[in-house]
Amino acid sequence: MDPDEILARKAGDPLTELARQDLDPLSVEECQARIAALEAEIVRTKTRLTRAVNHRASANDLFKR
Repeated sequence: MDPDEILARKAGDPLTELARQDLDPLSVEECQARIAALEAEIVRTKTRLTRAVNHRASANDLFKR
């Protein structure tokens, strides 16, 4: 998927703003901290996705009976 497609969101969208930030002024430590924060956000998002999928599957099973 093209990153421009992913980031084609409305102005002010936090993900769009994050992706457009200039990384050049960041130190190695700041880059490492940024990566750690982004990895934590990925885990948090995947957890939310899993809960949503499981919730939907449970609801589908309930109403199929």
